[in-house]
Amino acid sequence: MASLELMKITGYQDEDFNEEVSNGTYTVMLNPESVKWNRAIEYTKQQSLDAMAPSQKYKSAPAEQLSFDIVIDCTGIVDGKRTSMSKEITALESIVYTYNGKIHRPNFVKVQWGDISFNCVLTSLNTSYTLFKPDGSPLRAKISLSFDSYYSYKKRKKLESKSSPDMTHLVEVVEGDSLPQLCNRIWNSPDYYIQVAAYNKLNKFRQLTGGQQLIFPPIEKPVS
Repeated sequence: MASLELMKITGYQDEDFNEEVSNGTYTVMLNPESVKWNRAIEYTKQQSLDAMAPSQKYKSAPAEQLSFDIVIDCTGIVDGKRTSMSKEITALESIVYTYNGKIHRPNFVKVQWGDISFNCVLTSLNTSYTLFKPDGSPLRAKISLSFDSYYSYKKRKKLESKSSPDMTHLVEVVEGDSLPQLCNRIWNSPDYYIQVAAYNKLNKFRQLTGGQQLIFPPIEKPVS
């Protein structure tokens, strides 16, 4: 009889998901009853005066979202060796939620179960305690988790087709970058920086901040 495959949640301290954190992987006690995986596409609606309906022009694809509930049962019925609720909660939070001083942020996370392999970051964690000992100590809890997909800057660059001027580009600013430089990098021309500044509602576009993300919208015709 094949053993039950349990969902694993692993923390990483690099955005390429190569270096696991020291506390490694949290294996759930009970697999979720359902998993919700959301994907979306955003469009800009454009309508000319003589058109009956607006046209949908591709704008961007937001981060994919994965959400599910897991149950931690410390009654000893599920696993006689895992009966401390505080240890279970701490182990899970240390991987998905707790601030990691080495990387100055919470960990990057990979969720693995069956065909699911989702590189992501935590966006919400909600705990509901549902069963207690006579002294009030919790024995069972439902943990609701939500994650957004995460791609490193290098991987995002590979996924984006920079040869196509009608594609939207998501760019993370590196300290020292300027809008003309970024426009030149994407379109081989610095001439579109005013349009990009207006699209992103930048008042001080001459002083970009490292780490901020900018959207470079489709252009009608690139300048060669």
